[in-house]
Order: sequence, then structure tokens, then C-alpha cells
Amino acid sequence: MPELPEVETVRRGLAPVMVGQRIALAEVNRPDLRWPFPPDMADRLTGRRVLGLRRRSKYILADLDSGETLLVHLGMSGRMTVSGDPLGRFVHDHPAKAPHDHVVLNMESGARITFNDPRRFGAMDLMDTAHADDHKLLAVLGPEPLGNDFHETHLVAAFRGRRSPVKSVLLDQKTVAGLGNIYVCEALFRARISPRRHAGRIAEARVAGLVPIIRRVLQDAIDAGGSSLRDFRQADGELGYFQHSFDVYGRENAPCRTPGCTSNVRRIVQSGRSTFYCSHCQR
Repeated sequence: MPELPEVETVRRGLAPVMVGQRIALAEVNRPDLRWPFPPDMADRLTGRRVLGLRRRSKYILADLDSGETLLVHLGMSGRMTVSGDPLGRFVHDHPAKAPHDHVVLNMESGARITFNDPRRFGAMDLMDTAHADDHKLLAVLGPEPLGNDFHETHLVAAFRGRRSPVKSVLLDQKTVAGLGNIYVCEALFRARISPRRHAGRIAEARVAGLVPIIRRVLQDAIDAGGSSLRDFRQADGELGYFQHSFDVYGRENAPCRTPGCTSNVRRIVQSGRSTFYCSHCQR
């Protein structure tokens, strides 16, 4: 599933052809994805101007001049790609319609934004912009890791007394929004903290030190266009490149990259998910 860096990369790619532009025609080619689409979604999108394009956790939010906001979640395999941009930022001509092109936004500029999702785990919804933060998918989220509300005091308080493994606490979207398996593994490696450690037993100074490390890992991934493991593509259809910089994720039995360390990366399963770490460097 795309994590925060991948979603932010897609948002940045979509912004030049969406913000300030009108949706000339919205095409909705099926009644649902993971959940049913909102009633009359195509009609409610057609003719609307996009006033802004935001990201909250792993969701893209398009604010419309109708007073509604389009919420988009890419799910496991969803892609939002751009074609036919007359301003030349996207050089791809419009492709032939594909079987899994479930929602298509034809912009007044001539650009086309296609939401393709073979597994149909993605989602779209329309909500009142003024009350977007109250949406059931957004109201439960913790602070943005790249925002001002994510700071040392917050994380120390979130860890205090917790008996769950630190990795599980960081994956809890109420602790911090948008972190997923890849970037938690990478952040814990950089922090030299074992994913097995109980969150409440980690010294507060080490917990506080996780905050800038998490920010740096996410920013490095965004700068690299995200990570492409299976389905992820940027808005122009290109791959992300951060997977080439993984220190531990997906590197089971490979040598640890810490200078002087002779151990190999291990893989364990925590809460049904693979965890990658160096048992020598991470304590």
C-alpha cells in the first residue's frame, strides 16, 4: 500500500494540472471501489473548479468550488496518472481506455487524470469541505509527521506506559498519521532501536530522537519520488527510486550497511507484517 511519501509524490504531480483548473467531464465507470461511490459523483464533479490539493496521512484531498472536497485513497494498487497536458509538463498522449480505469477526470485544459485500480481496494468520497476533518476516515488520525503538531513532547507522551512493540505503536495512525511498514522499519534502523522493544521501555531521550529521524526518512523518500515495489507509479507514470536506498526493508539476509557491522539483516513477523532489522545495531 502506498505510504505517505508515495501519496505526497502523487499529490505534487497532480497539482500543476488540477489546481485552478475545471473538471470539464468526470467519468465514473463502476458503482464502487472498496466502498460505494457517493451518489451522483460524476455530476457533482463535472464543471467544478479545483481550488486546492492537499494530503492528510495517506489521503489526497481536492477542494472544489462547490464547497465539497474529493477524498482519494489509492488502496493497494491504485494509480492516478496524467496524460495529454497541453502545457508540456506531462508528455504522454492519452492512452486507450483500460479495463481498470474506474474514474477519469477530463480537465478543461485538455489534461486527463485517470484513476486505475486493478484490485479495487482504493476509495473515493465527497464531503463538505468545512467539516472535512470530521470525516470518519480523517477524524481518527494523529498528527502529520512533517507538520508542527508532531514533536518530541507528543511522541514521548504517546510512548509512555505502552507495552506494545515500538513498531506497532508507530504504525498506529492515532500516534502519527501516514507512517507504514517500510518507513517505520527504516526509521527504527536509523535510530538504532529494535522493533521488538516495548515502546514504554525506551528512554525518553531516544524517543524524542525518533522525531527528526522519521522526518528525515520521509523527506528522503519524497525527494526520491517514493518507493516502487509492485504497483506504485508517480503521476507521470514513472517509478519511484527510494527502494534503492533501503537500509533494511526487503533486505533479509543481506549484510547490514552500518560500517564495521558483520551481521545480516533479519526478518521477523509482527502483527502479520514483515519487519526487517539488524539485531546487532538495533537494541
